[in-house]
Amino acid sequence: MKVGLFIPCFMNELYPNSCMATLKLLKKFDLDVEYPMEQTCCGQPMANSGCSKDMKSLAYKFVDTFKDYDYIVAPSGSCVTMVKEHYEPFFDENEDYNKVKTSIYEICEFLHDVLKIEEIDTSFPYKVGLHNSCHGHRVLELGSASELNIPYNNKLKNLLSLIKDIEIVELKREDECCGFGGTFCVTEEDISVAMGKDRIKDHLDSNAQIITGADMSCLMHMEGIINRDKQPLKVMHITEILAGEF
Repeated sequence: MKVGLFIPCFMNELYPNSCMATLKLLKKFDLDVEYPMEQTCCGQPMANSGCSKDMKSLAYKFVDTFKDYDYIVAPSGSCVTMVKEHYEPFFDENEDYNKVKTSIYEICEFLHDVLKIEEIDTSFPYKVGLHNSCHGHRVLELGSASELNIPYNNKLKNLLSLIKDIEIVELKREDECCGFGGTFCVTEEDISVAMGKDRIKDHLDSNAQIITGADMSCLMHMEGIINRDKQPLKVMHITEILAGEF
């Protein structure tokens, strides 16, 4: 099994520890992992700003970079959603794109649904609040959205439950949006911050010590608010916990 590791551009620049934890986690399961050095941005910032035509060259670059891998794995639900859901208008039944579309996975989805792991040899003796990002939860179906009348499931929580000594706290609104929304947090700053503060308060009220999730963009948004307000919370990407990088 040959895996292409796709690291979102902002994570590469701002959160290298989370990126390395992702690589370490994949190698933990004896996978043949490569990081293509020619990879670039998936184009999500342009799409979020209404400039979808400007991302066409990035879409072609992405597909050409990753088309030969058995699987493409990324630590970001929103970037994976970008490739799976928003590239198609540029390709028109392109064979390479169809292969990429069916081969790309968010890392928790990959561990849960493809590798079907049942054991993680690590301990994390902290109270953890799980933030379910909108793209991952509702588009990739990493969890069952609360507004739908369907059986409950949460793939991230299933993975975290394999870790020794962890306590996953119960939140009042498990799948509430944090307000990040890509460029939404720039164009609608006040609304974005208010939503972020509400999300953080839910974790504080539940006595969480750590906020984790599968989208570093959402965690980055909340981390900024936490640091500015000097709140007693730490933010960690879920790969850092699963890989024992803490």
